[in-house]
Amino acid sequence: MRSISLALAGLVLVWTLASSPTAHAQQSATNPQFDAELAKKLGADQRGMRRYVMVLLKTGPNKMAAGPERDAMFAGHFANIKKLATEGLLVTAGPFDGVDGWRGMFIFAVNSIAEAQALTTTDPVIQKGEMVAEYHIHYGTAALMEIPALHQKLTPNLP
Repeated sequence: MRSISLALAGLVLVWTLASSPTAHAQQSATNPQFDAELAKKLGADQRGMRRYVMVLLKTGPNKMAAGPERDAMFAGHFANIKKLATEGLLVTAGPFDGVDGWRGMFIFAVNSIAEAQALTTTDPVIQKGEMVAEYHIHYGTAALMEIPALHQKLTPNLP
């Protein structure tokens, strides 16, 4: 019983020290690297985060056979990706391995699923039923907004 009392007393002491004004002040110290202009540009909140919508692209009901029509559909898909990225709406996109029908994803810099749905319906793979979309709100670092610009610095040849 004495050891339980000592353990409880220790926990109370730790909790008291952790919740003291000094401890709180240390937890909320000003970040010397904070860049208010960059945070505003990227749409960051007080945590350096922002809202996105992640779109999971899955195999749809209308698998198109190989050939010119399929090639044109995917050319339109990639052109649409480029357009949305250039407009600052699409933060990142890319394929999955196809396991369990997972084909790819988009991460849109929008606040609502309705906005992401409107953007996704502009894609030929969705229009033709080659893929279907599943939507999820994502709260993540606003630094994702820098991915398109960084990617341009990593790509030696432009399409």
